[in-house]
Amino acid sequence: MKLEFRNKKEDSYLVLTDFNCTPSQGLLKDTDLYKILWCRDKDVDLTIDGYKMELKKDQVLFCTPLNVLFIPEDVGLMALVFNREFYCIRDHDAEVSCNGFLFFGSSHPPMVHLSEKEQKSFETMFYIFQEEFETKDHIQGEMLRVLLKRLLIKSSRLIKEVLPDPKIPNGQLDIVRQYHILVEHHFREKHKVADYADLLFKSPKTLSNLFKKISDKSPLKIINERIALEAKRLLLFSDKNAEEIAFELGYSEPAHFSKFFKNQFGVPPTTFKKQHSEDN
Repeated sequence: MKLEFRNKKEDSYLVLTDFNCTPSQGLLKDTDLYKILWCRDKDVDLTIDGYKMELKKDQVLFCTPLNVLFIPEDVGLMALVFNREFYCIRDHDAEVSCNGFLFFGSSHPPMVHLSEKEQKSFETMFYIFQEEFETKDHIQGEMLRVLLKRLLIKSSRLIKEVLPDPKIPNGQLDIVRQYHILVEHHFREKHKVADYADLLFKSPKTLSNLFKKISDKSPLKIINERIALEAKRLLLFSDKNAEEIAFELGYSEPAHFSKFFKNQFGVPPTTFKKQHSEDN
C-alpha cells in the first residue's frame, strides 16, 4: 500500500504506506523525509544506520531524515512519511512541542509504546488518514496537515509521559529541547558543553544538573553521540576516508578524531569501515 499526497507548487509530500511494495521501499532511499513507524501487527527487525534493532508490537518509532533505514516487506508496519515542505517541524515547534522530543536528530530515534487505549486511538487516526487520502479536493492537503499535527501532538504527550520526572517544569524541558536543537545545528564545529551553555546563557554546571533530572545522558554525551553518529554514517554510507571525515566534523588533527572514534566504538574508524564492508 502506498497512498500519497503531493503538491507540486509547494513541493510538499505525504505518504501513508506499509512498505509492502517496491515504490514504497523506494522512500527509504530518500534522504529528506521524516518517518513515523507504527509496529501494528507483530515484532519487526529493522536496520537503522547500519545496526539491527527490534521494534516491538504497538511501538511507534520517530525517525528524522538523518536516519538510514532498511525495512523488510510484509512485516505489518504502518508509516507516515513526509518532507519539510509538507510539515516543517521547527515552524510548528511552539505549537506541538515535538522538535525536542520526537525529531531532534538524536543518535537514538525516540520510541513510545502504545497502551490498549492508545492503540485504538492510533487505529482511528490512521483510518481517518486513509479516508482523507481518498478524498481529492482543494482542501485535501490542509486536512492531511491537520491530521498529522494531531498525531504529532498525541505522540509528544506520550513521549513526555515516559520522561524520568513528568513534573519537571516546562521551562526546564524547553532548555533541554533547545540544547538538542543547538547540538544538531553546531556539532560539527562545537564539541564542548561550554559552547552550548554560552548559547543558552547558562553555566555548564546548570546544564549538567538539569540533565541529571531529565535524562540518563550528560550534555557531553549527547554531543559525543551526535558526532559519533555522523562519523559512523559517513564511514558506512559515503566514499570519504577517515581523514576527510575528521576535518568535516571539526577535528584539526585526524589522530584526535581517531582516538575519539575508538573511545566510542572500540576500534579506529578505518577498522570499523573495513569490518562493515566485509559484513556486506
